Amino acid sequence: MALLTIRTLPDPILRQKAKKVTKVDDSTQKLIDDMIDTMHAANGVGIAANQVGVLLRIVIIEIPEEDQIRVLINPEIIKREGERIVEEGCLSIPGYRGELVRSMKVRARATDRHGKQVRIKAEGLLAQALEHETDHINGILYIDHLENSGQLWKIEYQTSETSQDAK
Repeated sequence: MALLTIRTLPDPILRQKAKKVTKVDDSTQKLIDDMIDTMHAANGVGIAANQVGVLLRIVIIEIPEEDQIRVLINPEIIKREGERIVEEGCLSIPGYRGELVRSMKVRARATDRHGKQVRIKAEGLLAQALEHETDHINGILYIDHLENSGQLWKIEYQTSETSQDAK
C-alpha cells in the first residue's frame, strides 16, 4: 500500500467532475486500498479519488463509531430529507472549519468494490459524509455551501501536550 498526496486548494482537480468508473480492475482495487491508507493516515472520515489526483467517481467513508469502511463507486444521492446545520472540515482545506446546511437524511446508491449494487439509508454523520464526498466527485467543496465568509474559521492545532488531554 502507498500513501497518496492529498490535493489541497487551489489545486484545479478539486473543481473537476470525476468520470464514471466503467470497470473495477486490479488498478482500481490498488487505488481503493491506497485511498483507505491515505484517509487513515490523515485521520479522515472520508476521501474522494479526486482528492488524491484521480478523476474517478470513487469515495471511501469510515464513520468513527462504526467498524465499517464503505467503498462507494459511482455513488449518487437519490433522496434528501430535512435540513440541519453542521460543522464541517475537509482534508483538502486543512486548518479550516465551516458551518453549513446538510440534509438530515439521505438515500444513496453505488457499487461496492466487488461490483455489487448497494443502497444506503443514512442520517447524522454518515448522511453528511455521503453528501460531502459526493460533492467532491462533482467538483464541489463544502465552502461552496457557506452563506457567508463568517461561517468559515481557522482552527488552531493543539500541541502534543495539550492534545493528550483530549484523548
